[in-house]
Amino acid sequence: MKIYITTPIYYINAEPHIGHTYTTIAADVLARFYRMAGYDVFFLTGTDEHGQKIYEVAKTQNITTKEFVDRNSEIYKKLWDVLNISYTRFIRTTEPEHEETVRKVFTKLLEKGALYKGNYEGYYCIPCESYAIPEDENNPLCPDCNRTMSKISEPSYFFRMSKYAKQLERYIEENDFVKPDFRKNEVLNFIRAGLYDVSITRKNVEWGISSPTPENYTIYVWFDALINYLSGVGYIQNDILFSKYWPPDVQFIGKDIMRFHHIIWPCLLLALDLPLPKVIFAHGWWTSGKDKISKSKGNIVSPQKIIEEYGLDPLRYFLLREVPFGLDGEYSEEGFKKRYNSDLVNDLGNLVNRTLNLVETKMSGIIGNETPEITLANFAISVFEEYEKKMKAIAFSEALEEIWKLISFLNRFLDEKAPWREGCKNVAEIVNSTIYGIRAATIMLAPFIPNSSSKIWKMLGFDGDPGSKGFNLLNQNIPEGTKVNKREIIFPRKK
Repeated sequence: MKIYITTPIYYINAEPHIGHTYTTIAADVLARFYRMAGYDVFFLTGTDEHGQKIYEVAKTQNITTKEFVDRNSEIYKKLWDVLNISYTRFIRTTEPEHEETVRKVFTKLLEKGALYKGNYEGYYCIPCESYAIPEDENNPLCPDCNRTMSKISEPSYFFRMSKYAKQLERYIEENDFVKPDFRKNEVLNFIRAGLYDVSITRKNVEWGISSPTPENYTIYVWFDALINYLSGVGYIQNDILFSKYWPPDVQFIGKDIMRFHHIIWPCLLLALDLPLPKVIFAHGWWTSGKDKISKSKGNIVSPQKIIEEYGLDPLRYFLLREVPFGLDGEYSEEGFKKRYNSDLVNDLGNLVNRTLNLVETKMSGIIGNETPEITLANFAISVFEEYEKKMKAIAFSEALEEIWKLISFLNRFLDEKAPWREGCKNVAEIVNSTIYGIRAATIMLAPFIPNSSSKIWKMLGFDGDPGSKGFNLLNQNIPEGTKVNKREIIFPRKK
């Protein structure tokens, strides 16, 4: 079984912020989950490095465009390493293989009659690298970023997107292609309002891939960027790799780029006679003071600063626990701290610490392999079954809620059984049952908080790493004579 997961490739005109982090962590969590479920996972991410905006930003910094993209792409790559992102491939659109694939796709479309030469007259937003229609031509502001747009008139090659409207509409109606579900009508209404043909070249752009045509126009940066999902798994270049992983199973995007991914991208694939992605999931925005967190708003929340104060896993946990995936979420330092202290410090950290203390003081540091208390064991199994459904539905906060049901059950179980009391006769059964439950929770948490899960795993005295063990381990007894290791506080309380 295979699964091909992608993030959008990130436009590197500025450094990454919490929005980029959110998408990439979500994709990483799903990739880790499917690896643990036994799937062959290909996880693609990377950077989008062409376009007039990048050329102009580099110029203001008095460095070459190549130096600029090399430096900024490396910033993203290093942050993904810090965030423990387990990607299969990190693609850059300035790679020769990608550029060659883009030209060959352009040629294919030209030969199939899906492209034609015309003249573009209208407005173009350089900061968004997009064509748009302003509400007021006397004051032509971009509907996305509210900056002034440029009016242009130039010869261009167009993609016959209008030709594929009915075919795409039918595919969306018959499949779970658009996620979350409430976005489906939004996309269908856009298609039913009428699709127009799209200009896919620019005449006077300095930095981009030149078209395989006599004019050598620059290929539109969004066309170039979308092709990364093909070139990233070897389209045209590596038939074996491509046939193994195509089509994408889950593509993560922000809701601001739905038109490109739910409309233009599948139409390009229809024109190429390629199978369409199974799911494209558009998540919501993180807001601060009700404004979208973005470079253009100047209200960036730095993931690096959060990691410095709280650690990596609390950031990964908060982003996917705080709001249902697909909706907008309000970020605040106070909200982050509250979630951290409540869930990670009080619920999970305290459970692990007091259980291990009982193993040390009541059981000489040795865990037995007794069959866990039946009610607890059955509850753990039912939690995993629901967790698995939520993960496959890309419902991350709900999957974490299921795990927390088990963690809450275990805390209540300990409180009610009170194995620390003098005269408690079945201490070993109570403690071993709790360890069994903690082990199950740790396995399910591994995709979300891999470093912390690994630390808990080692403190419990188990070999290896829960993320590499797979979910089959949930059905196995704990090895007899397992000796716990020294405790440490994984989540220090924040005041």
